[in-house]
Amino acid sequence: MSSRMLEGKVALVTGAGRGLGRAFAEHLASLGCSVGVHGMRENGPAEYGEGTTLTQTALEIGQTHGVKTCRVLGDLTNPDHVKQVVASVCSELGPIDILVHNAGGDIAAAGGKPNPNDAVNIKIEDIRAVLDRNLLSTILVCQECSRIMMPRKTGRVLTLSSISAFKGIAGSSIYATAKAGVVEYTRCLAEQLRPYNINVNSLAPGDTRTGRFLGTRKVEDARLVTDGTLDRVGVVDEVTRVVEFFAGPLGAFVTGQVLRVDGGSQIWPA
Repeated sequence: MSSRMLEGKVALVTGAGRGLGRAFAEHLASLGCSVGVHGMRENGPAEYGEGTTLTQTALEIGQTHGVKTCRVLGDLTNPDHVKQVVASVCSELGPIDILVHNAGGDIAAAGGKPNPNDAVNIKIEDIRAVLDRNLLSTILVCQECSRIMMPRKTGRVLTLSSISAFKGIAGSSIYATAKAGVVEYTRCLAEQLRPYNINVNSLAPGDTRTGRFLGTRKVEDARLVTDGTLDRVGVVDEVTRVVEFFAGPLGAFVTGQVLRVDGGSQIWPA
């Protein structure tokens, strides 16, 4: 299979300034995609030491892989910003063929993780922030990109959920609820878009050693090994490679599915 199997395609990757989002954008670019690199803040890549600015990140991805890129800023909980982000990518790169909606996270209204983040004591503004950043943004971005894909009768949509969606976690109750909503929305959208030849799936990572993950919690050294056991924190590339399956030829007849990439920390039917 060609290493540039997605040559000529246009992808939008949200939350692409750092972490998994940047890795998704890099991998799609390595397969030949032109990539819209979205972020909410210009200096977001510097927050956990994974870059400098979103503009520089987009330039580096394009130069490294020999593809066109564009940097797009926007708050994806705002419908007007979503329209602007999608319109900018279409204007600069062409109609969007692939959406990887990675933006989100367990982030409180004032930034950082909600504290306390439990089912009883979490503040209403933090509930709204977590639900909006994860579930609402997924709905808004998928809606807007679907409208681009439907007339062309082609497209791939990949949402980012989490293994938190499948097991109740008291310390991340609202985040888990939001990601469970992402899973169900993904399945409903997949059913609606089947007649339009648009595949819609969700990727549910487990613990992954991004800059933010390692910078916001203490991780046992034994879980930071890279081989010899599946009882460890995953490396970014192990999650990133799965996007190639969903976006490329091997995923042509796969839709409405959720794939947990967690080394088997959860083993039961999805």
